[in-house]
Amino acid sequence: MKQLENKVAIVTGGGSGIGREVALHYAAEGAKVVVSDVNESGGNETVALIKKNSGEALFVKADSSRPSDNAMLVQRAIERYGALHIACNNAGIGGPSASTGEYPIDGWDKVISTNLSGVFYGMRYQIPAMLKAGGGAIVNMASILGQVGFRNAPAYVAAKHGVVGLTKNAALEYGMQNIRINVVGPAFIKTPLIKDIDEKFLVPLHPMGRIGMPGEVAELVLFLSSEKASFITGGYFAIDGGYLAQ
Repeated sequence: MKQLENKVAIVTGGGSGIGREVALHYAAEGAKVVVSDVNESGGNETVALIKKNSGEALFVKADSSRPSDNAMLVQRAIERYGALHIACNNAGIGGPSASTGEYPIDGWDKVISTNLSGVFYGMRYQIPAMLKAGGGAIVNMASILGQVGFRNAPAYVAAKHGVVGLTKNAALEYGMQNIRINVVGPAFIKTPLIKDIDEKFLVPLHPMGRIGMPGEVAELVLFLSSEKASFITGGYFAIDGGYLAQ
């Protein structure tokens, strides 16, 4: 039997990068996957890839920074598949590059609303649905920058630190109601999010001498979403090629 047989999962930011790989991994292990993204073509492509491999998936265009879109996304999952058991709150943006004293206010607001508030909005509507289903698992996507600073990225760093704290808090609240909530902290991963950064700058930051691949992160997310991680909640799990060991 596959690890996620008869489970229904939501993946935000599923149109590319880590989110796409998480959706593909979930589907390969038997989950019915609701893929969401603001990028309609990317999201539909992810669904097509899942169906090509005999999986079951639905694309729903949604902006994670909007509470109403998160509510709608959960409702669509329940309408199509009958319940919600798993969620990976992965959608995120990089934002402007500037020091704190010069950071654009609109950039701050956009990064915080997507990367932090979007995770809260997701859980706000996912958790009640999971309670009705008898329990579930949530994996939130933070970053190594949820543990340390990074010059000229104050909004991103603040948001990802916030996601770690939010995850721990929610895990405490729902641990006795059969909902496990964990957070993953990738280092620099080869995704569209870092397409404008020279890899020659990024590679030396990682003791393993390379950046990570989306599929490597997806394997960790899959584990945390499955019953193999049945006694794991409230944890922060770095997948960083040794970045935080320095």
